[in-house]
Amino acid sequence: MRRSVLALTKKVLLILLFTLAGIINYCFVPALDEQEMLTWSNRCFTESYNPPAEEKLKKWEFTLTSDAFVRLRKTYTNGKQEYYSFHLHRLNDMAYLGTPATGTLQFKTGSDDIIVQTYNDRKGDVDSMTNVLNIPVKNMGAERLDSLQKVIEYFKNKGL
Repeated sequence: MRRSVLALTKKVLLILLFTLAGIINYCFVPALDEQEMLTWSNRCFTESYNPPAEEKLKKWEFTLTSDAFVRLRKTYTNGKQEYYSFHLHRLNDMAYLGTPATGTLQFKTGSDDIIVQTYNDRKGDVDSMTNVLNIPVKNMGAERLDSLQKVIEYFKNKGL
């Protein structure tokens, strides 16, 4: 009788030990690596960017680079191009204004750290700087926004 109780106790302890080991292993699953974060964020930008209908865009590119730059290039059907770029080290705040269906992703820097350039514009090519970049987006639910915020923070703090 005593042997069977001892054997049962050992089995229960082994089961608990393996269960605990599994839980600990699950809790420490490695995070996405840098390339996976870039791929995910750029897919998120591509799927979420929502240019206004009146802009008549031929194409656009909205990307995060491995060296922590956010870039938006818009090419209009008339040939005009607009280019926006800033380094995430200069980012002070990222905010979302809107609903999960549509809204504006807003990037703010402390001073005029966002490059704004136009090419092939009838009014002339212009180089300027600003401290706010408003990006119209769609399908930006809370989980997606939270994940994007974490990737942005990772690249902002990278190398500091």
